[in-house]
This record gives sequence, structure tokens and C-alpha cells, in this order.
Amino acid sequence: MAHYQVIIAYDGTNFQGFQRQGSSRTVQAEIEAALHRLDWQGDAIFYAGRTDSGVHASGQVIAFDLEWAHSPEKLGRALNAHLPADVAARDVCLAAADFHPRYKATARRYQYHLFCQPNRDPLRERYAWRVWPQVESSLLIQAAASLPGTHDFAAFGSPLKPGGTTIRTIFAAEWVAEEDGWLFTVTANAFLYRMVRRLVFLQVLVGQKQLSLEKFASALQSPSPLTPGLAKPNGLVLERVLFSDDRLITQGSYQTLIASGDKDSG
Repeated sequence: MAHYQVIIAYDGTNFQGFQRQGSSRTVQAEIEAALHRLDWQGDAIFYAGRTDSGVHASGQVIAFDLEWAHSPEKLGRALNAHLPADVAARDVCLAAADFHPRYKATARRYQYHLFCQPNRDPLRERYAWRVWPQVESSLLIQAAASLPGTHDFAAFGSPLKPGGTTIRTIFAAEWVAEEDGWLFTVTANAFLYRMVRRLVFLQVLVGQKQLSLEKFASALQSPSPLTPGLAKPNGLVLERVLFSDDRLITQGSYQTLIASGDKDSG
């Protein structure tokens, strides 16, 4: 019996999230069904974090025990032969027996795509949020610059467990221009429930001058109610889960060694 680590990518459009839930179509259920076809005897895979309905991933990480007589590369090919077209095993390797992708993770990195256009664009909107009016680039950039550091993010999400802490550390956050759109990348030790979508939504309001930059930044220092709402799930991608080998994250003058991830988050 060996313990395996697998990087998983999926298009979340037709899933009710990652985590198995009853008879709903979920990524976890599809992966476990594929493993059962390879004589997997487990009850549940381990995973780095949950993603909501409609959210995508290019770097989700899972782990499981399996009796497998061939190479990890062949295991990857066998898994992909049994997975549906909207899920893929990108990389398979042997892992230490105590490896758990959630508890061993030191950080997670998400990306969010949006574009500014007054009219619908069905193809682009599968993987990005269309917003209008246009956002002001300098305001977006300033909003993101206020995020790195350790803050109480109670105004930007909720804990996964009742009474859980809302303090998180963001290591890096930035917006990068893409034609008529933007890519937001944020890396943190852990995230609150729907925190990235909330951060994007509020930054867009800042960029559209519907929320002041000062009020946005002050909510990081002293949590206070802000305009309710979330960015659409289709623009969000779990891009990478980082472990202890990924030691240093740098953005501008903010530089830190990654500490162990908050165990109540995914």
C-alpha cells in the first residue's frame, strides 16, 4: 500500500462544488468513482480545500492510499482514463505516509479573471466575470496593495467552523491588466469561506467608485459591515497549493517565510 499525492485540475461549471454531498455531482465524487474502478478501498480522499459550485481549479491537491503495482505516471494515465472530461489528474507522485494536503499546506493561491464590457460575451463569461461600468486601474491596484499582512478579515468572509478565527495572513495580492480585463492573484496562509470572491467584489466597487478606498482599507483594521455581495464563481480558480518546499513569497516590500496554514480553513 502506497500513499499518493495528485494535482487535480477541473472545470467547475457543471459541479456543485468540490466536496462530496449526497447525490449531487461533485469533483470529489467523480475522483472517488474513478479510484474505485482501480480497486481503491478507501472511504474518502484527502484534499487541500473545498471550492464552491462553479469554481475552477488548476492546482487542487488530493491524497489517498492505493495498492498499485505500476509507476505513478501510469496511475495518472489510469485515473484520467476513468475521469470525466472536465476533471484531470495533472501530476501524480508518491508521498510520505503522513501527508495530508490540507494540514500540510502552508499557503494557497487563487486567481480571479474579470473583464469590462457593456455587452454579454458568453464564451468569455464561462471563465471570467463581466463587469460594467469600467473599473479605474489605479484604484484596483491601491486596493490590492492594502491587503498583504495579517488582518481580521471578518468583513470579507466567514470562518468554516462556528466560532472560528477570522484572522488570516495574506502574503501577496495584485491585479495585472489583460487586454480589456484584469487578473487578480492572491496568496494567503488560509482563506475564510468565500473570502476571495468577496475581496474581488469589493475591490471592483472601489474601482467603480461605488466604495471608497479608505472605507475598504479601514475594514481591514477594524472590521465593519460593507456592501453585501460576491463576485461570480466562474472567474475563480484555485491555482496552486503551496507546501513547505515553497518557502518564500515576495511582493514589493512585503516578504515573509510562510508559516503553517490555519487548520480551520480550506
